[in-house]
Amino acid sequence: MLSLDPPAGLAPTLVLAVGNASRGDDALGPLAASRIEALRLPGVEVLIDFQLQVEHALDVLGRRRVLFIDAHAALEAPFALAPIAPSAERLGTSHALAPAAVLEVHRTLVGAPPPAWLLAIGGRSFELGAGLSAAAARNLEQALGAAERWLRG
Repeated sequence: MLSLDPPAGLAPTLVLAVGNASRGDDALGPLAASRIEALRLPGVEVLIDFQLQVEHALDVLGRRRVLFIDAHAALEAPFALAPIAPSAERLGTSHALAPAAVLEVHRTLVGAPPPAWLLAIGGRSFELGAGLSAAAARNLEQALGAAERWLRG
């Protein structure tokens, strides 16, 4: 039987980053998460995956707050950090979910999710085999400053 009780000693803050390091600027989420993990901030757990799926709703269980991180192709600013709410929003495939949809799955299964924010980092080059673009690298540095302030705040 599935237990919906959070494990003992669970970090109150979850950073959940998504992206594919072999697709150019899509690596922004995992790169940001790796840098955040290196800070070894108390009470912060970092998870990295290629895409969000319904199973990630269980990773949210028992947290006080969640920070989703992902690259964003249509972002004008270097990054955006904003609160998100549960929503049945879907992406273009049947296997991936938007952060708001993960929160909706959590709400449906166990009740209201914790407060959650999305750190979207601007990227432009998502071709298979491409490296991180110079613009995305600059955006990453700016976004990391905001993420660290959010995590420490």
